[in-house]
Amino acid sequence: MHTRTTTGPGLPDAGVRLRPATAQDADFLTAMLLEAFNWDGPRFTRDEVLRSPHLAHYITGWPRPGDFGVVAEDGAGTAVGAVWARRFPADDPGYGHVDPEVPELTVGVLPGHRGRGVGSALLDAVVDMASRLGVERLSLSVEDGSRAVGLYRSRGFVKVGREGQSDTLLLRVGGESGP
Repeated sequence: MHTRTTTGPGLPDAGVRLRPATAQDADFLTAMLLEAFNWDGPRFTRDEVLRSPHLAHYITGWPRPGDFGVVAEDGAGTAVGAVWARRFPADDPGYGHVDPEVPELTVGVLPGHRGRGVGSALLDAVVDMASRLGVERLSLSVEDGSRAVGLYRSRGFVKVGREGQSDTLLLRVGGESGP
């Protein structure tokens, strides 16, 4: 993935620079994981996330072979959001688990940058990255009430499961419909 600035008619206020996520981004990805889990207000602390194997597995050892992601930076070079993909085995699934071969996405954007196109830019970039890597499907979990569900559906994600108060969504990379 080439670094690029995202602006224009589709993202009038995003004005972010996108770059591949690297090992040096592990702390920021942890912060974005916390944002993803606390999207509707404080529920978890950083320590709670890191102590819970079922939560920490989204970032522990970043990056593992097969992991990929994108970081968005503002004009000053400060990271403001990230999206990354990781596969999970059947005996240690993520919340949006579909299959061990389907990478699950985690998306996080800092509160002051939400609703400005950053999430859209990140999602489009990671789908493009997945396509170039030969990944055929991506999944994620979205909780009831999350405004992000509209973004995911607008990009072609479809509901394939439900657990508790969350839907599991799946995207066929390349645009084919259906699970």
